[in-house]
Amino acid sequence: MVRAAVLSEQGKPLQVTEIVLPEPGPGRVRVRVVAAGVCHSDLSLANGTLRQPVPAVLGHEGAGVVVSVGEGVTSVAPGDHVLLNWAPPCRTCWYCEAGEPYLCERAADAAEIPHAELADGTPLYPGLGAGAFAEETIVPERGAVKIPKDIPLEQAAVLGCAVLTGAGAVFNTAEVRPGQSVVVIGVGGVGLSVLQAARIAGAGPIIAVDTSAAKAELALAQGATDFLVSDETTAKAVRKLTSGRGADVAFECVGHPAAIRTAWSSSRRGGHVVIVGVGSAKAKVEFNALELYYFGRTLTGCLFGSSDPDVDVPRLLDLVRSGQLDVSSLVTSTTDLDGIEAAFTDMREGRGARTLVRLGA
Repeated sequence: MVRAAVLSEQGKPLQVTEIVLPEPGPGRVRVRVVAAGVCHSDLSLANGTLRQPVPAVLGHEGAGVVVSVGEGVTSVAPGDHVLLNWAPPCRTCWYCEAGEPYLCERAADAAEIPHAELADGTPLYPGLGAGAFAEETIVPERGAVKIPKDIPLEQAAVLGCAVLTGAGAVFNTAEVRPGQSVVVIGVGGVGLSVLQAARIAGAGPIIAVDTSAAKAELALAQGATDFLVSDETTAKAVRKLTSGRGADVAFECVGHPAAIRTAWSSSRRGGHVVIVGVGSAKAKVEFNALELYYFGRTLTGCLFGSSDPDVDVPRLLDLVRSGQLDVSSLVTSTTDLDGIEAAFTDMREGRGARTLVRLGA
């Protein structure tokens, strides 16, 4: 048995308890989780914004060591260090074969299949197919991406969602070029990753926007050249910082209608607006027909940073080794399993960036 933070019902707090993990079946991998980041998507699963079968072990941004593997697994072996991939592509569906594995139609299958049990035998589901808020978890083979052992697992953990999503939005979705102006709405873990990637891409100016003035120092340290506290004058302030035009590329990293409209209004005519934040299906964003035509902007949804972890993780690790990408600076607090609810509170109130759950060495 291993300890895990279990969501018994959406809208209720997580409870730390012991769960039972079976030996991994064919095509499955058992991983000892060393560290897991607390992502806003975990909060959305916990509060019911996103669908989640329950009871469930949440947590999808993690890294650890392979304990054992099931029949047919060839890409990893016991002792390997791995990054958990919460959207493992099947490599055979239309989207995968079209070069868009981040849109794989089977990527969410693992989240619908129980991977463990409570002590009384009740089946448990892995949040987003990963179940990382536990001392150990079981994932599909493609849900465990082998990484070199020279990268500390506590640093690697945040690569699995925040960095792949944020950096991918810059490098893959928007393909930001040197000298382009960028505005980032929302500077949590993903937004800070966008800032770092925009700096690496040679963008400028890089404008960070958040509702909390306390985020200024953090944003500037990650690559922002300017910081604005979000209000009704934000778009005007962004235009003032971009020669009166607006940003070439605007990244929305919140998922709220007001933030999406701010990103839209802060971009220039012909600009690119990239929606990275995960919003609610009930939250509506309105545009009038004239503005869609007149401004000539491109509005793009960005799922998982348009990333393929098999390709993008090695590239990001090279940036970590070279010192260009500082993943440690994205973590503003650490905790254990019992502190996850407090981390959710910090996210709701806009404090800090990533909280890292430490589960072992």
